[in-house]
Amino acid sequence: MRLTEFQELMHTEFGVARADAMLADHVIPAFGMTGAAAIEAGIDPREVWRALCADFDVPRNRW
Repeated sequence: MRLTEFQELMHTEFGVARADAMLADHVIPAFGMTGAAAIEAGIDPREVWRALCADFDVPRNRW
């Protein structure tokens, strides 16, 4: 997944302010780091998206 697609999905699902805060502040248990740090560490944005969706109970049909 391209980073621009990831950002668009985040902003559509959670809103710009909440999505940006989630990326910076929420530690994803599966990775032990925030979404922003995970992407910087080279984890595919698709995997970060799926992990955030799971953590925030987004219905699977929107993953």
